[in-house]
Amino acid sequence: MNYKLVINILAKTFVISGLIMLVPIIVALIYGESIYFSFIIPSIVFLALGVPLSYIRPVEKTIYAREGFAIVALAWVFLSLIGALPYVISGEIPNYVDALFESVSGFTTTGSSVVADIESWSKSLTFWRSFTNFIGGMGVLVFFLAVIPANNQGSIYIFRAESPGPTASKFVSRMKNTAIILYAIYIGLTVILTLMLFFGGVDFFDAICQAFATAATGGFSTKNASIAAFDSVYVEIVIAVFMLLYGVNFNVFYLILIGKFKKAFCSEELRIYIIILFVATVAITVDLLIAGIQFGESLRYSFFQVTSISSTTGFSTADFGTWPSFSHGILLFLMIIGACGGSTGGGLKVSRITILFKSGATDLKKMLKPRSVHRIKFEGEPLDEDTIHNVRTYFIIWVMLFVLGTLIVATDSFGDILTDITASLTCIGNVGPGLSLIGPSLNFAAFNPLSKIVLSLLMLIGRLEIFPILLLFGVRTWKRT
Repeated sequence: MNYKLVINILAKTFVISGLIMLVPIIVALIYGESIYFSFIIPSIVFLALGVPLSYIRPVEKTIYAREGFAIVALAWVFLSLIGALPYVISGEIPNYVDALFESVSGFTTTGSSVVADIESWSKSLTFWRSFTNFIGGMGVLVFFLAVIPANNQGSIYIFRAESPGPTASKFVSRMKNTAIILYAIYIGLTVILTLMLFFGGVDFFDAICQAFATAATGGFSTKNASIAAFDSVYVEIVIAVFMLLYGVNFNVFYLILIGKFKKAFCSEELRIYIIILFVATVAITVDLLIAGIQFGESLRYSFFQVTSISSTTGFSTADFGTWPSFSHGILLFLMIIGACGGSTGGGLKVSRITILFKSGATDLKKMLKPRSVHRIKFEGEPLDEDTIHNVRTYFIIWVMLFVLGTLIVATDSFGDILTDITASLTCIGNVGPGLSLIGPSLNFAAFNPLSKIVLSLLMLIGRLEIFPILLLFGVRTWKRT
């Protein structure tokens, strides 16, 4: 492990994080609020850590896999720990464990919350809560790669550790340019969404906060009733469409930008993602019709909730906790599958599920014809054995962590296994709401401190795709080379 390199890059990340935390102060000034110290103190903490440590200069500047994973994991842990301070200092969430849960949920774009009345908060603190979604959506280290002069070889390892999906591909040869393109697409879509909401009658503050949460597929709304509070079909359709878009691999948007429309729209993962959304929407619509809800409302609620859960945003326009069991089952599967790789969404990812199904089908064919040769293809390209093995390994560890999390949360004595299962599932999948006692009209406040810490860890594990966090606990990770 190149300790000086890890410390140097972390220090620069802390400086950036300290400057970012000054943004809510501008909001406080605009609205005449006087809670500056809620943001100034955390900013000073970041800068006090970052500025002195940035003078530690590594001799060797090449980033290898171990350094990349360690940098990303530690950056997210520190960002979550210090990012919780505004909630505590302001007094809105006086308990630090609760504040940490809210902070982790924001940065990991999970959207699970312990807050019962967000509408009573100050504008600046509400903005910070939504802004944590936006920061975490694309990733603080990707932002670092975009704005810091690139003189570190191997920065692809940082990018891979922070980017969701089984693979992380560069758009262009330089990693810095890839990061800039990603952020340009991310910010561009967010600006468009903000304007569409504003011109649709939404207050500008609410519009930008809702856009932040949608862009990151994070789900932190400024309203207690989430998107249902706006009571607008236009707002629901706009947000639903953008949730769908943010659940798509950003490679597709890049291909469209450079004019490769055929390649973009022929994406296998995109096609499967759209099919999943369509089938789930139709199935839930029919289920709600049978339950006695009119067709227009059934289709409206179904489409919004399917896009919200499959993109792992977690917004709601209806209390789907009261829906029939069949609809619950579909929503549970959508939580597991999640969005596309290379998007801001969570879950296992459509790409991994597709590869798992294809590899399983191939294994069955080999049982019938042991001597036959079968190549698994994805996006028209044959997959190597390492990729298939990594996807299977990821799935096994993901399931093990989900089960372990469920068992620990089950000690909370709720006596409701559906609450325990969906709490673990929604946190590791970065979805937000669960079912039963943590449905869209409720929150996670009732969990004990141990459960909240475990669920926070699951959120980090899910957002960083397991391995960066787990490798922090490996002895070999920290051995000097």
